[in-house]
Amino acid sequence: MATKHFHITKSTGEKVDFSMEKLKSSLQFSGASEEMVEEIVQRVQDELYPGISTREIYNRAFALLKKKESVYASKYKLKKAIYELGPTGFPFEKFISGILHYSGYETKVGEILEGTCVSHEIDVLATKNGTLNIIECKFHGEDGLKCNVKVPLYINSRYKDVKPPLDSKKDKNFNQTVGWVVTNTRFTQDALEYGKCAGLYLLSWDYPHGDGLKERIDRLRLYPITVSTLLSGREKDFLLERDIVLCRQLMKNNFLLDHLGVSNGRKQRILKEMKSLCNS
Repeated sequence: MATKHFHITKSTGEKVDFSMEKLKSSLQFSGASEEMVEEIVQRVQDELYPGISTREIYNRAFALLKKKESVYASKYKLKKAIYELGPTGFPFEKFISGILHYSGYETKVGEILEGTCVSHEIDVLATKNGTLNIIECKFHGEDGLKCNVKVPLYINSRYKDVKPPLDSKKDKNFNQTVGWVVTNTRFTQDALEYGKCAGLYLLSWDYPHGDGLKERIDRLRLYPITVSTLLSGREKDFLLERDIVLCRQLMKNNFLLDHLGVSNGRKQRILKEMKSLCNS
C-alpha cells in the first residue's frame, strides 16, 4: 500500500508527518482483524488532505470501526473515553482505585492524612504486600496537555509531609510507603527525570513502557463506562455520579439502567456490550 506523505495537525497545533503505522497500531489495539484494519487504514488514507487534524482522522477511523463492530470502536476510543471522566477529576480517582482494586490492592479514595505541617486529602491509598502507596492523580480533560515537572515536585512535597507521621504510627499495617503520581496524559521528560530521582512511582497513559494505563486497562479488561457507544452522555453522567466508573461495575449494578428508564431491549444490548468489553 503506497503511503501518502502529508503533514497533519496534532491537538497541540504541532505539524507532524502522518504515520500510517501509528494509525494501524491504534486500530490493532482495538482487537480488529488485520483485514479490517487494512481496509479502514486504506479508506482513511484515501481521504487525507494536507493539514488534516488528528481529531478528524480519529473520528473517521472510529466511525468506520463502529460500523464494523461496536466493541472494537469502544476499545479504540479508550483514550478519549478517559477524558470524558472529567471535568472534576474525581471519577478518574475512582477509576484508578478500581484498576488497583482489581489488581489485588486494598484501596481507599479521598482519605485525610495528617502531615508534619498540615493535613492532606489523598486521592487514593492502596495497600499491597506490606506497602502503603500514597497516590495523587493529575487529570487532564483535553488532549495535548502534558504533566510537567511542577506536578511531581508538588506531590513529592506532600508525600514528604505525610511520610514521617505514617512511619511513626505504632499500629501501622504496612512496612513501607511509596509516593505515586498518576496522570491520564503523558509526562514531560523533566517530570520523568525528577520523579525517578525523587523515588516516586510514575504512571501515565504510556509509562512505564509496556505497563502504562493503556496496557493495564486492556490486560485487566477494566474499561471505563465512557467507552460505551450505546450509553448517552446523560446516562454516563448519571452512572458516574453514583460511582459506577467501570463496565464491570455496571454489570453488577445493572438495576441503575432501570432507574434511567432504559427499555429492556436496549438494556440487554448495553449489558452485552459491557460483557464483550470485560471478556474480550
